[in-house]
Amino acid sequence: MPERKLTVFLVDDESIIRNGFTITGEAENGRDALPLILSLKPDIIITDLKMPFCDGITLASEIKKALPSAETVILTGYDEFEFAKQAIKIGVFDFLLKPVSPDELR
Repeated sequence: MPERKLTVFLVDDESIIRNGFTITGEAENGRDALPLILSLKPDIIITDLKMPFCDGITLASEIKKALPSAETVILTGYDEFEFAKQAIKIGVFDFLLKPVSPDELR
């Protein structure tokens, strides 16, 4: 039986980050992303931390409630422990600092 590929949804306000992946969906902010994520039900969501309208922590929390089996990775340029601590509390899979290499992201 062929192995199923994982689906990925990417939320980042920087288009250069969004253009670097093969993805099932994308949005530039959490407000626009949430309904799409709930509709597409991706396996993995990679989201920026600081975005207009809805930050990555809030988005990840909403995703965890609605799609508990989906894994969320926060990708950020903010090296602040408090953000990482909040992410851990809501069950984020990983918290990566930009710039991130493709190998690290895999």
